[in-house]
Amino acid sequence: MRRTGQECHWILEVHLVDRARRMWKYVCDRCETTFARKQPASKPVKAPALNQPHGVLDLTSAPHTPLNRLRQQWRDKRPTFGAIATIPSIQTVQIMARSGIDWIIVDLEHGPIDLGSAHAMITATSGTPCVPMVRIAANEPWLAKAPMDLGALGINFPMICSRADAEKAVRSVRYPPKGDRLWGPFHAPFRWGVSMPDYMATADDDMICMITIEHVEAVNRIDEIMATPGIDLAVIGPGDLATSINKRGLPDDPEVLALIVRAEAGILKSGVPIGGVARTAEQANQIIERGYAAPALGFDWSLFQRGIAASLAGIKR
Repeated sequence: MRRTGQECHWILEVHLVDRARRMWKYVCDRCETTFARKQPASKPVKAPALNQPHGVLDLTSAPHTPLNRLRQQWRDKRPTFGAIATIPSIQTVQIMARSGIDWIIVDLEHGPIDLGSAHAMITATSGTPCVPMVRIAANEPWLAKAPMDLGALGINFPMICSRADAEKAVRSVRYPPKGDRLWGPFHAPFRWGVSMPDYMATADDDMICMITIEHVEAVNRIDEIMATPGIDLAVIGPGDLATSINKRGLPDDPEVLALIVRAEAGILKSGVPIGGVARTAEQANQIIERGYAAPALGFDWSLFQRGIAASLAGIKR
């Protein structure tokens, strides 16, 4: 389909390349760039709208499929596995995303990663099933806003200690009327290969609100926190939990383990998927048996350390 005249170089030529798979190829008249798009079977395939302002193509909307697969996996009682990226490195994330994990949390709380690096790391998960999420430094809507607009499909909120904290986190990741997220996802649609209207149509469902239970006060108020509608995942953070009772660096201390058991019970009772730390395969299997849906297998640096140590083990030196 072509047009002549002033606008012709913005118009796309459309080819049906695979009728069985409902795949269409779009060819730009100006730069001859091509890309494919699959149309859902429930609606007839329509040609794209041709006369968009300023040369911006707005693909005809079809029934919307959520971009984020994690929530459905948790509904199906299938555990997902992830890791936390603290090193500002595109290459590191590319390796991690292609190593079989389901999600990566880009850490903006404790590491040297800035927003520019975070954007590149989110983009580095493209072409893989791995879902990028971001941990922010504090439970503040303005800190959650930019990572979502850059393409992250989840925000990990630290230090949730009350229902008010949880409600604030939930509203940060939902657009009105469900929440307070402001519009401006200029780069997220590019990461996910969708139009702006299609991104907006599923944005609330795609975004994971992940809260971290990591303080003794949170454990004491676990029932009120977990009664908050809109929490998608509750993660237990043993490091800060230990620190909150003056057991710094002792996550396996009996008092810390007792708090973890209480937190687990409250989260599992609520029906919200639960996540936590598993430093070994044995630990991962144990917490999955207890009902965990999202074990974190480690940080990028700890995974590197373990891999190097395993490679050196048994070598005579």
